[in-house]
Amino acid sequence: MTTLSPIKTFLNYINGSWRAGSSDETLASINPANREVVGYVQSSTREDLNEAVEAAKQAQKEWRKLSGTERGNLLFKAADILEKNLDEVAESMTREMGKTLPEAKGETARGVAILRYYAGEGMRKMGDLIPASDGTALQFSKRVPLGVVGAITPWNFPVAIPIWKVAPALIYGNAVVLKPATEAAVTAAKVIECFNQAGFSKGVINLITGKGSVIGQGLAEHQDVAVITFTGSNSVGKQIGQTAAARGAKYQLEMGGKNPIIIANDADLDQAVAAVLSGGLKSTGQKCTCSSRVIVQSGVYEEFKEKLIAAVKTIKVGNGLDADTWMGPCASEDQYNTVKYYIQKGIEEGSQILIGGDSPESEELKQGFYVNPTVFDNVTTNMIIAQEEIFGPVLALMKVESIEEAIDVANDVEFGLSASIFTKDISKMLTFIDDIDAGLVRVNYETAGVELQAPFGGMKASSSHSREQGEAAKEFFTTTKTVFIKG
Repeated sequence: MTTLSPIKTFLNYINGSWRAGSSDETLASINPANREVVGYVQSSTREDLNEAVEAAKQAQKEWRKLSGTERGNLLFKAADILEKNLDEVAESMTREMGKTLPEAKGETARGVAILRYYAGEGMRKMGDLIPASDGTALQFSKRVPLGVVGAITPWNFPVAIPIWKVAPALIYGNAVVLKPATEAAVTAAKVIECFNQAGFSKGVINLITGKGSVIGQGLAEHQDVAVITFTGSNSVGKQIGQTAAARGAKYQLEMGGKNPIIIANDADLDQAVAAVLSGGLKSTGQKCTCSSRVIVQSGVYEEFKEKLIAAVKTIKVGNGLDADTWMGPCASEDQYNTVKYYIQKGIEEGSQILIGGDSPESEELKQGFYVNPTVFDNVTTNMIIAQEEIFGPVLALMKVESIEEAIDVANDVEFGLSASIFTKDISKMLTFIDDIDAGLVRVNYETAGVELQAPFGGMKASSSHSREQGEAAKEFFTTTKTVFIKG
């Protein structure tokens, strides 16, 4: 595998070879810790996209004919190669989007696990025997691939999210064209090199980089792309979904969240504080499942707040490659400006900053896109910082009197991705599980984090209501063919 160089230009991977785009233009991937160029990627054109889709279309005809075991063996090989290169891929991730190195290594290891999970899917059933009304007939269903999958992935999980889309798409017999976010495209190229080394047939998997308005929208519009799977912002996701739906393509959207974590009067406050820090501030709050609203019953509000602030004060902000860094920078200048905008809105709306709201004073960090972990007090549900996704290290403390009020406040947003509650009372747990509007519900655990073997997706504006990961991926990346054979 090629060693990462700050000045290297990375190519598209189309039809089994690395090649430059038809445009002379390239796009820079910037290290958010110090603004250094990590690498350059292709600013591809529709012509390049057409080549990638055509390669995938032709390759899928033979790929779908392989047995699940044969396809799975290739995924196992890709997993082994990714595991061998884990340190290099993780360092690339940290340099591209700022995530701390331990987090990056953990995510890359998760990518390995996802590949192995879906490799095993090649040995599992792909249909059912169905009784026929005619006793001399045989009737059964079988799951079959859909064709070419267009995968559009974000920068915040540049290994796990592409793999959890690509791996199931491939194991079920589809071919893939992957369009990663520019901010994480170098890391994506290193992941795809693992597939290249594993020996996948030409055209089965393709990587194309470029502007979202050109390549992402182009995938949604392309008549030969049967499936679109997207993770990203609501505004872009809605546009992608509308475009795909207009031509009858199958699509899957995983979008934003404004995830609540409820702290009941009987909660273990130390456990809850640890979960809020991890779920809300790890990865600089740049997770769709991050805990951005902390809804606390009045009986423990002051004590919880005191413990939370004490814990936030211990956080070390810095370059993700430094061993003692707990939280890195925002992933880009645009994201940094977005976070600063919401902090100012919180101040203007009358909420008080208990800690943070500024950037580190260290000269070493001034070149990077750093925001100190920020906690707002006395946030009400009508405030912008309680309603809109910030995608940064900003927590909003909200005081309520009862669990019923807490659930009402939690549901009073357009999103419904993840939610959690901290309580020792089983009746409160069950009420929360039944009444919360969220696709991922947790009790006495942080809102962030996804089990790869379980379905993942949101309610309301967080999702197109299909699910990713686990066995749910089979439902999305295949369709059912019913077969009736007369004896």
